[in-house]
Amino acid sequence: MESRFNVKGQLTIPASAREHLGIKPGDRVKIFLHPDGSVVLRAKLPPSVIKGMFAGRVDKPVPVQQMKRE
Repeated sequence: MESRFNVKGQLTIPASAREHLGIKPGDRVKIFLHPDGSVVLRAKLPPSVIKGMFAGRVDKPVPVQQMKRE
């Protein structure tokens, strides 16, 4: 894929890349710059997506005193 910067320094991400990343107008992306000159774009997940990621993975809460004993 290829894209071109406009005179304002803006870049259009091709539709197939936006679909692959799952980004829509108004979404944010994270940009990672690597020492070798490569750049990685990742869709920034909203908190609502992360909210249920760990549901069912944690047993009941453990009191601080019990954690200190172990």
